[in-house]
Amino acid sequence: MQDSPEALLPESLTHFLRCPTPDAWVAAALANEELLLIDHAQCEKKAASTAMSLMYRYVDRPLLLTKMSQLAREELLHFEQVIKIMETRGVTYRHLSASRYAEGLRREVRTEDPARLVDILIIGAYIEARSCERFARLIPHLDAELAKFYRSLVKSEGRHFEDYLMLARRYADEGGDADVEARIAFFAECEAELINCEDNEFRFHSGLPRAA
Repeated sequence: MQDSPEALLPESLTHFLRCPTPDAWVAAALANEELLLIDHAQCEKKAASTAMSLMYRYVDRPLLLTKMSQLAREELLHFEQVIKIMETRGVTYRHLSASRYAEGLRREVRTEDPARLVDILIIGAYIEARSCERFARLIPHLDAELAKFYRSLVKSEGRHFEDYLMLARRYADEGGDADVEARIAFFAECEAELINCEDNEFRFHSGLPRAA
C-alpha cells in the first residue's frame, strides 16, 4: 500500500502550513514532469545559495553558521541528485524564470535586524515546509524511482523546516522580538494566499494553474 501524504509528513509540519497544496497543482505537476524536475533543481540550488548568504551576513551566530552549512551541503547534494535523474530521463537543465512565491514572501521582510533575520528564517521554514508537503503529495502518483527519491527528501526538507523555525524563535527571543508567533502567523497567511492564487506558469512553488 502506498503511503498517504499525511502519513509521510510530521504533524508539526501539517499544522504549520495554513493550507494543503491544491489538487490542480498536483495534476499540473504530473502533466509537466520536465518542468517539475528543472525547477526542482533550481530550487535546490537557490536553497543552498540562501543558506550561504546567511552564513556570510551573520558571521557572529555560531548555531546559524552550523545549521546553514549543513543545509547548504544537503541542498547541493539534492541538486546533484536531481540533475542525475534528469540526465537519465533525457531532460536538459536550463534556466527558468522564478515563480512569484519566494519573492512574494520576501516582499514582507522587515528591514532592520534582528527583525530582518527573524523574518528571513520564518520564510525559509515556509519554503522548506511547502517543498516537503509537495513531495509528499506527489509521491503516490510517481514512478518508483522518483517516488523513492522524493520520499528521501521529505525527511531532509522536514528537518530543514524545523531548523529554520528553531533559529527564528531563538533569535527573536535573543533580540527581544516578542511578536515572533504573530510574524509566523502573518507569513502563514501570505504563504497560503500565494499557494491558492492563480499563476500563469507552472513552477515547483507556483499557485493554481490559470484556467484556459
